[in-house]
Amino acid sequence: MSDNLNASELLGLIDSVFCPADDERLLMIMVDLPDSVVVDDRAWAERRATACEWARTIAADSRYEVIFAAYRNPRMNNADLPAGAWLLSPDALPPTADELPECTQVAFEEIFARRPMILAPTEFSATAPLKMAARRHGFRGATMPGFCRQMVDALRLDYAEVNRRVEIMASLLDVATGATFHFRIDGVAGSQPLEMKLFLDLRHRAAHRSGGRFPIPGQVGNLPSGEAYIVPYEGELPGDPSASAGMLPVQFGSEVVIFRIENNVAVEASGEGPAAVAERARLAAEPAYGNMAELGVGVLGDFGIKPLGEILIDEKLGLHIAFGRSDHFGGQVGPARFSSPAAVVHIDRVYIPEMQPLVHVVRAALQFEGRPDVDLVRDDVPVFAF
Repeated sequence: MSDNLNASELLGLIDSVFCPADDERLLMIMVDLPDSVVVDDRAWAERRATACEWARTIAADSRYEVIFAAYRNPRMNNADLPAGAWLLSPDALPPTADELPECTQVAFEEIFARRPMILAPTEFSATAPLKMAARRHGFRGATMPGFCRQMVDALRLDYAEVNRRVEIMASLLDVATGATFHFRIDGVAGSQPLEMKLFLDLRHRAAHRSGGRFPIPGQVGNLPSGEAYIVPYEGELPGDPSASAGMLPVQFGSEVVIFRIENNVAVEASGEGPAAVAERARLAAEPAYGNMAELGVGVLGDFGIKPLGEILIDEKLGLHIAFGRSDHFGGQVGPARFSSPAAVVHIDRVYIPEMQPLVHVVRAALQFEGRPDVDLVRDDVPVFAF
């Protein structure tokens, strides 16, 4: 099977994702460009080439008016976008942002006011800033950070079934009061296995659905997609602190760093290796990085999709817990809590064996008031029956 969508598949995907009305014809494809600070690589260049190919293919069909937008990369995932972009022909895309002419820049606010449907196959995730902008302008967007052609099969899934599963999981997260995790870390360098627990407080929150369809104005989410997710309670209500607490292990290469969580924030990173040293420094420099920003449950693992080392697809395969920014999901931690726009992050840690082989999920379960727990994972195996 081809490693890219043909014209029929691409147009069908737009119809499925956005369900456009008869008078909705404006589609924007947006890409971020490397520069002298963040240099290009092969995957990024191939992603931009794919975006250009999509723009040309869609423009050849009279159903849609295509605008192709390029902008200087924002340096970090989910950082705020720059003020504007350059509207170009895909055949005239320069290799770097340093070669964009300043005089032709168009403000993003002006572009968004036209309420386009947006495909964003970018290097750095634009999900957070596009979610915030969509609330003001009512456009819809499918963000595709890190997209590569190995993900094309995930665009060919039965998204009606993906959506069904996402809705079921989101309905559980909506009424859950918490989530409990029992982790085991395999012995490293001859040490004994360690066991630890984490509780995430899910009160006062509503779940989000990301099933790959965005038919309602103001909706933005990932594509490929297939997850339900929720922001743990961050303790913003007077007299009601967050109950999120415990220990969260994260594998970095061959090293496991253990984060101590209090009031929904990582306050300590233990370990003696270089990753632990780096994480302690990061928490000290950017306390907002330690915020427990998301609990997500991906459903694509059951469809045979495998991790590729790109968070766009990897987080959709199973359990994940994110650090950092949460305001784009309805939480309290936004860019103002970080030291600078370039420091704003939202980083997902994915708990499947292929991603963190030294960290085992012995049990993950949702808790409810007045009803039994619902198990999600036991001994690294998803056990919830859709």
